[in-house]
Amino acid sequence: MTVHIIIDGYNLIRQSPSLEKIDRQDLQRGREVLVDRLAAYKKVKGYPVTVVFDGADALPGMDASDREKGIRIRFSRHGETADAVIKRMAAREKEKALVVSSDHAVVDFCASRGASVVGSREFEERMDLAALMAAGGNIMGNEADEGWSPTTRKKGPSRRAPKRERKHRQRIMKI
Repeated sequence: MTVHIIIDGYNLIRQSPSLEKIDRQDLQRGREVLVDRLAAYKKVKGYPVTVVFDGADALPGMDASDREKGIRIRFSRHGETADAVIKRMAAREKEKALVVSSDHAVVDFCASRGASVVGSREFEERMDLAALMAAGGNIMGNEADEGWSPTTRKKGPSRRAPKRERKHRQRIMKI
C-alpha cells in the first residue's frame, strides 16, 4: 500500500526555524523553498506528496491546484481553510493518508479517520535526513560506534501493541 503524504504547508513553514525566517521576508519565497525541499524528499522516498496552503494567501491568478517539481500544490477555495481541505482529503483516503501538521484539530480529526499523523518538526527532521542521504552523507557519523554489538536478546515489555498501532508505526517508519 502506497502512502500519500498530505502536508499543512503554512504549519510546516511556521514550525521550521529556517523556513520561518524566509517566510517572514517573502511569503511566496517561503512556499518555493518548501516545495524545493519537498521535491528533494520525494526524489529520495518516491511517495506522492500534496502540500495544502490557505487560498487567501495565494497570488492572484494562481490555480487552486498545481503541480511543481512533482509536488502537488493545492490552495483552499475562497472562504475555506487549508485545514478543511486536509481533513476532507484524509477522510477520503483514510489509511493511505499520512498527514503532516502540528495543528491539534487537524491531527485529532485525521487520526480518527484512520490516517497516520506526523508532527511538522518531526517531518522536517525526516526531510533533512533524506536530503543528507541524497547527498551521500554518512548518517551514522564518521567514527565507528565501538561499544555496540548486535544481539537478538529482546528488551522491554513482552506485550504486543494493538494491530492498529503497529500499522500506524509501520507507515510512519516508511517516510
